[in-house]
Amino acid sequence: MSLEQYLPVILFILVGVGVGVVPQVLGFLLGPRRPDAAKNSPYECGFEAFEDARMKFDVRYYLVAILFILFDLEIAFLFPWAVSLREIGATGFWAMMIFLGILVVGFVYEWKKGALDWE
Repeated sequence: MSLEQYLPVILFILVGVGVGVVPQVLGFLLGPRRPDAAKNSPYECGFEAFEDARMKFDVRYYLVAILFILFDLEIAFLFPWAVSLREIGATGFWAMMIFLGILVVGFVYEWKKGALDWE
């Protein structure tokens, strides 16, 4: 088994981690450290903080957010399928139609339950 095939993947991961970590480390090491009372105080768009930052959100906000992520991620499966449609043939086509059918059934169910209504 040759590990040379995994070199591009390992490089991709290392570059991604480097792009995420190196600027943070540099900012921490090279950034100025001059704290004062104004910099350490809570700030809300120019006003003093007037409520607790841990206020409760309506559950519907989280429900809509989770549903968006769920359907958005499932739609992301369409791109690789569309690219490889010629190679996978009719079996792949009908497998995706079944997947999309299940997705539509779930969407209609959520719509009928009122999960997408914001009132």
